[in-house]
Amino acid sequence: MSTSSLTADDLEFLQRPLHGFLSMAGGPVPPQPRPVWFEATAEGTIQLFSLPDSPKVRHLGRDPRASIVVGAPVGEPERWVSVAGRTTVEPGGAHELCRRLAVRYWDLDDPARADVLSEMLAGDLVRLVIRPEAVSRYAL
Repeated sequence: MSTSSLTADDLEFLQRPLHGFLSMAGGPVPPQPRPVWFEATAEGTIQLFSLPDSPKVRHLGRDPRASIVVGAPVGEPERWVSVAGRTTVEPGGAHELCRRLAVRYWDLDDPARADVLSEMLAGDLVRLVIRPEAVSRYAL
């Protein structure tokens, strides 16, 4: 099933601490997806953070299209959601997003993880926002 927006079921699934696999249209050919932390917003966008001089951001400068695919882990019924659309690089909100995602994906009671988060937050970050133009999904 394909639409241009995320459904309530999609958003519920995407709130879980799952990895997304991000591909950039302006990236290498063939595409080389990378695992990323992400957040699905109530407004129906997907956001993630990156360093401002990362390959992701450079690729977006050449072509703003990106896609992310998120799948259920092994042991669960097959399910995935794919979101593709134009992506913007936003200067604000990246540090807050990084902090929220670290809480979601890591146990910050672990001093090593807390130290890594502190290092991440000390650097420059930008927020990448994918605005869905095509959403595909599958669930058993």
